[in-house]
Amino acid sequence: MLATSTTDIHRLLQPETVRVGLPGRTKQEVLDATIDLLHGHPAVRDPEALREAVWARERVMSTGVGKGLALPHAKTPAVTQTIAALAITAEPVDFGAIDDLPVRILFLLVGTEEAKTQHIKVLSRISRLMNRAALREALLAAHDPDEVLRLIEEAEAALMEG
Repeated sequence: MLATSTTDIHRLLQPETVRVGLPGRTKQEVLDATIDLLHGHPAVRDPEALREAVWARERVMSTGVGKGLALPHAKTPAVTQTIAALAITAEPVDFGAIDDLPVRILFLLVGTEEAKTQHIKVLSRISRLMNRAALREALLAAHDPDEVLRLIEEAEAALMEG
């Protein structure tokens, strides 16, 4: 199901845009591989422009936000709506994070220039969810994309309740 204005992370992700055990030893390798997860998404107009937008944002400042998480993101006309990908790396990767800890979880968010409010709300929601150590640990132990999506959906439901 494609979502256009949702801030529900589990609705922005699809099994095809989630990868567990992502190979790669460098920031370049894992970020490029995460971007590649969006390659066949119907909302992607221009895959190379999408890649350049994400890297342009990354060059401004590392999106390694700490606690083993990176939140690469961009706003670009290369997509028709907000979309997301989630990768869990096979090995920790130096991402130049603010706490100097290596990254294992990459949450990629890409949206249109017009969807700024949604973009900010989704980034905020991802940050709140991923601040929970239990969720980060469960994601690192997940075996497949369906399990990852279930964990995210359950964590979002708990966030709404509490």
